[in-house]
Amino acid sequence: MKVIFNKTDLIDATNIVLKAVSSKTTMPILTCILIEAANEEIKMTGNDLELAIETKVSGIISEEGSIAVDAKLFSDIIRKLPEGNITIAQVGEVINISCEKSNFNIQGKNAEDFTRFPSIETNEYICISEFTLKDVVRQTIFSVAQNDNNKLMTGELFEIEGDNLKVVSLDGHRISIRNIKLRENYKQKKVIIPGKTLLEISRIIPGDSEKDVYIFFSDNYVVFEFGNTVVLSRLIEGEYFKIDKMLSSDYEVKMTVNKKDFLESIDRSLLLVRESDKKPIVMNISDEKLDVSMNTVIGTLKEEIEIKKEGKDLKIGFNPRFLSDALRAIDDEEVDIYMVNAKSPCFIRDNDNSYIYFILPISFIA
Repeated sequence: MKVIFNKTDLIDATNIVLKAVSSKTTMPILTCILIEAANEEIKMTGNDLELAIETKVSGIISEEGSIAVDAKLFSDIIRKLPEGNITIAQVGEVINISCEKSNFNIQGKNAEDFTRFPSIETNEYICISEFTLKDVVRQTIFSVAQNDNNKLMTGELFEIEGDNLKVVSLDGHRISIRNIKLRENYKQKKVIIPGKTLLEISRIIPGDSEKDVYIFFSDNYVVFEFGNTVVLSRLIEGEYFKIDKMLSSDYEVKMTVNKKDFLESIDRSLLLVRESDKKPIVMNISDEKLDVSMNTVIGTLKEEIEIKKEGKDLKIGFNPRFLSDALRAIDDEEVDIYMVNAKSPCFIRDNDNSYIYFILPISFIA
């Protein structure tokens, strides 16, 4: 194999496939990326057996071939090379990487040992824009559980019904829901996609484009196709939580508040909270005003925010980071927050239920 790349194109492609390279494994081949040059195409692939990413990269093929190369070493080398064209030539299982007057020889691995994409049936699919996919991940990913105590909580539910896509994430303390209107009607489908997969995809796609992303489903896998890139991921097996039973339209207090004012107040309260602290932000809701307070070993904060209120007065506490995450995900200028009492969750939602954020309260000493 002998191929010539523009440095920027090669680095961009390498960065994409690196997201599917295993950093902790006893199998050396999983620390590699595969480079293939054949049929007038150059492809690069990373695969950690849970997530696989393949992308096409522009270049000139002087000689076809394929080889696997240690991903970190390869990435470090090409970054340090001077600007210009990079030539990669294979001699047996040795890879020669040259640019200008720099010349590296490193050991490669047989391409046949690399784990390739499994062959899957992809008859069922949906199509959404890159912008929409990136946005919906941004608006829900923070509610995915960060540990594996309950595998289902480490993924997001994608539920398709007709022309509606519902995306749900939860971690035991909060729930995030987004409802997306699709351009077509599709067959009913429910899958649980790993949060890691969605996070990496959101980092790859530009997100400012209305270009299409095709999402294909099989029994055990999901495939995302966009631009020159294909991402394949295992699905999480199991039946997702019945969240409809957790949601309610009942409330005794409705507070409408300017999002920017409320978010800035919460951000100021977080200055007094250490990372390990579980101190609540206390909200005292009365007619036309919201009193916000934070009391920690570092100090105290009290602020007043104008609101519109329906229903009774209420004093309630929440994890300030959970409120902050939800508010940052909302693009509206004003938000409606619905509550029942100091021990029941609040719901932040719009009139169309295009987004719903459910947050459990924290008890506090009055």
